[in-house]
Amino acid sequence: MAIYAQDAQQTEATQQAWKYDGMLGINATATGMVNWNGGGSDNASALAYAKFHLLYHQDGVAWETNFDTDFGLTWIDQEDDPWKKSSDIIKFVTKFGWEFQKGWYLTALGGFQSQYTEGRDYKKGKYDPVISNWLTPSRTDLSLGIDWKTTVNGCDFSVYMSPVAGLITTAYVSDAQNKQYTDEYKNAMKAAGQTISEDYVDFRREMQIKYGTYKIIQDVHGNPDIDWRSHRAEFGFSFKGTIAYKYKDLTLGTTLGLYTPYQEKGYNLKEAFEKAYPGIKYDGYYIYSNLNRHFGLFDVDWDFNISYRFLKVMNVTLSSHLKYFTGTLIKDKDGVEKERVQFKSILGLGVGYSF
Repeated sequence: MAIYAQDAQQTEATQQAWKYDGMLGINATATGMVNWNGGGSDNASALAYAKFHLLYHQDGVAWETNFDTDFGLTWIDQEDDPWKKSSDIIKFVTKFGWEFQKGWYLTALGGFQSQYTEGRDYKKGKYDPVISNWLTPSRTDLSLGIDWKTTVNGCDFSVYMSPVAGLITTAYVSDAQNKQYTDEYKNAMKAAGQTISEDYVDFRREMQIKYGTYKIIQDVHGNPDIDWRSHRAEFGFSFKGTIAYKYKDLTLGTTLGLYTPYQEKGYNLKEAFEKAYPGIKYDGYYIYSNLNRHFGLFDVDWDFNISYRFLKVMNVTLSSHLKYFTGTLIKDKDGVEKERVQFKSILGLGVGYSF
């Protein structure tokens, strides 16, 4: 009997060591029109999402994992591009720590984020160019640091700092994708009445420029040159803060990530290129990644999610995602490329499940 009681106590203790929460569901809308005087088109949209937070804490060991994903599509009754992607996220972070002092952990962290399918710039109409895809871009971080954890009134807090943080950014494009998307890009340029050099246009190179994965080198004469590559590996300082809270049917979570690389500010690439190659103007692409990715300038990645369940199966959700990555170029409505703050918010009502 004593052995059975001891086994039962160990099982109960193990169960208490695990703590999890999350939400998953589908939000959908549909609009139909017949002889509608105000104008518009029939349309429908759907967004599937899942968010999980898992925490194990026992005997000085803490393992915490967060997974956030969603995928959304919109259909519009029109001839060109009836299907449009509205959202596409894969984000995974896991931390494993050893408690060396109450609330303080020596921690190893791994993270990955990307998307499932190609994303397009829907401002161009019939010839919407591809601007992202699976692993274009992706961000993978591996680091060692110190994690402080505490729980206040059922709310879990975590603050992680690492002076030993590696970051790999990719802009991977296969040969088949490069041919397909390069041909699409050329067709879009021709349709817009723009003259192009067939040898210059290359989708893979456009993505490497857009996400800053190329490397600046010197040629045999000491002049600046470009090493085209599909990844950028860096070493720097990382900070991550998370909050996870659940009270009855309310679930809330937020994560803030900051990263800055250990490297000095680059030389003025615009001036160097124009000096090395007189008569050629470099007014855009290569300036930002070279000058702005240095220690003290931070990449920012912030998520906020809140969900409330009512009538047992209905969920109202609000999520937002803010990003600012130095070296990542985004065009405005006038076609000017530079680093910009990215922000997306989603308010949805649909069938969901919180736990």
